[in-house]
Amino acid sequence: MNKLDQLLQQNKEWVKKIREDDPHFFEKLAQLQTPEYLWIGCSDSRITPATSLGMLPGQMFVHRNIANLVIYSDMNCLSVIQFAVDVLKVKHIIVCGHYGCGGVKAAMDDSRLGLIDNWLRHIQDLMQKHRVELDANEGYDAKLDKLCEINVIEQVINVGETTILRTAWENDQEVTVHGWIYTIADGIYRELAVSTANLAELHDLRQATFRGLNDIGNFK
Repeated sequence: MNKLDQLLQQNKEWVKKIREDDPHFFEKLAQLQTPEYLWIGCSDSRITPATSLGMLPGQMFVHRNIANLVIYSDMNCLSVIQFAVDVLKVKHIIVCGHYGCGGVKAAMDDSRLGLIDNWLRHIQDLMQKHRVELDANEGYDAKLDKLCEINVIEQVINVGETTILRTAWENDQEVTVHGWIYTIADGIYRELAVSTANLAELHDLRQATFRGLNDIGNFK
């Protein structure tokens, strides 16, 4: 059996297990998509958002890219956010980064990897903006961890700054943007204290980043 055939066999075994627990699961799943959560995370193959949070298919809408970036020229990401907020009416948007992120590391090292260098330039801009906070950490690993956290905080702001979220909040739609970070070595997600649920909270978070990130982003 080749590797692709093995994947297809594993799929059949997974379906069988699901049906044993709920014989009508897939029929119900096919009828409606009503997730409460939008996940914006890194494409790292070691992270499986829904599975690692104990969720079943249909409970989370997902967008992933290198280094979990929310960039205003990225129509893919913006389209996902717009569909999640305007059509699915999700209640929570979780921006999740992870320690040791290869994209963040490549940006910090100023590596030359090809086309992706242009994508990661956005993280290098954050390095310049938060140079003081980064330099306050001793050692390479500590600086990399801090940059991973900074990136999450800034992407939470970027989500809030989209016309999609601003319009939703202006219309009193209930949707909160959260910042999480994941440690692959222990499998645990941790929430950074940067959630924002309206324009006023977004303004306060944005202003705090200009004063420095040492007093924000502490774990909940």
